[in-house]
Amino acid sequence: MTTSTPLRVAVIGAGPAGIYASDILVKNTEGDVAIDLIEQMPAPFGLIRYGVAPDHPRIKGIIKSLHRVLDTPQIRLLGNIHVGRDVSVEELQQYYDAVVFATGAVGDRSIGIPGEDLEGVHGAGEFVGFYDGNPRFERDWDLSAKEVAVIGVGNVGLDVARILAKTGDELLVTEIPDNVYASLKDNQAETVRVFGRRGPAQVKFSPQELKELDHSPTINVVVDPEDIDYDAASEQARRDSKSQDLVCQIIEGYALREPKEAPHALQIHLFENPVEILGENGKVVGLRTERTELAGDGSVRGTGKFTDWPVQAIYAAVGYRSDAIDGVPFNDAQHVINNDGGHVVDLDGAIVPGLYTTGWIKRGPVGLIGNTKSDAKETIDMLLSDAKAGLLGAEYTSDFTELLRERGIDYTTWEGWHALDAAERALGEAEDRERKKIVEWEEMVEASKVTV
Repeated sequence: MTTSTPLRVAVIGAGPAGIYASDILVKNTEGDVAIDLIEQMPAPFGLIRYGVAPDHPRIKGIIKSLHRVLDTPQIRLLGNIHVGRDVSVEELQQYYDAVVFATGAVGDRSIGIPGEDLEGVHGAGEFVGFYDGNPRFERDWDLSAKEVAVIGVGNVGLDVARILAKTGDELLVTEIPDNVYASLKDNQAETVRVFGRRGPAQVKFSPQELKELDHSPTINVVVDPEDIDYDAASEQARRDSKSQDLVCQIIEGYALREPKEAPHALQIHLFENPVEILGENGKVVGLRTERTELAGDGSVRGTGKFTDWPVQAIYAAVGYRSDAIDGVPFNDAQHVINNDGGHVVDLDGAIVPGLYTTGWIKRGPVGLIGNTKSDAKETIDMLLSDAKAGLLGAEYTSDFTELLRERGIDYTTWEGWHALDAAERALGEAEDRERKKIVEWEEMVEASKVTV
């Protein structure tokens, strides 16, 4: 694509979705594009930095590939900017030919059962934000509960359960900041129960995550042999997916083995549907589940048999939820930006010129990195088709950073990320760790400042 002036695009959100969209834009315009990657946080990488458990550095290797994209000269990172507060969407359209929203999802979905407002009930995302040192979340966490329930059988639930079942000292070798270690070293949890309403063939764990549970010497993973059951649809699911079949094999292995000597029990309960959170004096004292059974098609039905599990804390890992952006049509029921697969559309289904969306804010919090890449391509294909058809164009006369300076917005940059990265690595090196996160927002901004 060749034009007299480069296509100027703002991508809102510097997590994987925004970075992949930017990369595809550069590659499909032969570099004839100028992209500002605008991020609310002082640092880039989104849930790769703030949504992956600290004891999983393998997954964080994705940051290396994202680094290579952000080193591209056509992409400029501008952080510490809250779109909708510091600058409006309407103002952005005065500086860019197109705006792509890739703001992801960080809120927690509701469990939807009685008792979820009791003290001691937490969204998994809240806890993930805490232990990952996200400056938008709590600095301290009450971990006095000896018996804990995690609702949800996906990788986030598994991460939460594993962190709760480990010791603070086990995690001290990771990048956790001091405030997180201070809470984790006083963790009183002895039994962590993970609840899923269906069977082994329907859980959403990845094999590696599930297998790694057993790597900790402090965790005894337990599965009741009665929770191993398959119907015709379940058997087909195993045949259709090598990954799901491996998950089933690992779960079966946990169910059949002799108990492991360890101070903490992590029990995976399948065919148990949470129906009510029990409380006394406003606090959690238990979780009531109904036993389910397979219906033949992979779904389950209730059996009418209920069990009350004594727990003092509950973590709901039932999915993330995206937040609306001022000035952008939003579907409050599905928690996504209204879209037709790439274009932002209004509540009547009409395309909003120049606005696009990708990632979880577009499709909901489902899918892995491969889905994020294909999703970004779909959106960028629409954007470039519109550009080729002459449907994009803004009468901009100045650079967006001039507006930021006029308003006194202390924005961060890609060079600033390198400075913050170096500061965190220096903190870690002093304690024989790879890095130690800086958790306070203002300290992150200060560490990101580059002297020219």
